Amino acid sequence: MNADETTTKSKTTKATKAAQGTDGGGPENRAGAGATETGKHPESAPSAKAETASNLPATVLTCASCGKKNRIRPSAQGAPHCGSCGKPLPWVVDATDETFEVEADASVAVLVDLWAPWCGPCRYVSPMLEELARDYAGRLKVVKVNVDQNPQLSAAFQARSIPTMIVIRDGRMVDRVVGAVPKTDLTVRLMPYLLRRQAPA
Repeated sequence: MNADETTTKSKTTKATKAAQGTDGGGPENRAGAGATETGKHPESAPSAKAETASNLPATVLTCASCGKKNRIRPSAQGAPHCGSCGKPLPWVVDATDETFEVEADASVAVLVDLWAPWCGPCRYVSPMLEELARDYAGRLKVVKVNVDQNPQLSAAFQARSIPTMIVIRDGRMVDRVVGAVPKTDLTVRLMPYLLRRQAPA
């Protein structure tokens, strides 16, 4: 087995563990809150995953409150806030077979949208997910995966029909929604994972 095959097998295995709910994930209460590149980031010990995140291209997120554009990189701690007004940002990013592990590592609920450009129901769902990201900014991260371009993730999550939406919490798949369900129904499914967790006394 060569180096490329080893890397591909490792990435596929990690996505499969998340899909099966067997990945250990991180602790439920993670310290700190994310910020834009111009703001302050939580202090933490450097890790290989953090270094990988810093090497990924930044995603431009527009603040729903003031309209400011913010350049954000993946963060496993907290959620991004606007560098201008300080409000939580709607967190919607694209991920690939190569970047998914880092993008899906978040302390908030992660909603993975497995979609394709030719899929009509996917086009119906997409703006709804952006609305949910705005409605629950600071509590939800939407990670969009084009199944045509990322066959490893499509296979790992067994996305035989699209749109398929996977809810991940603390590294585990906790729910799976197939098809273009109404926003109200999807909100009900998401709500248990969007509730703010209280810090231990």
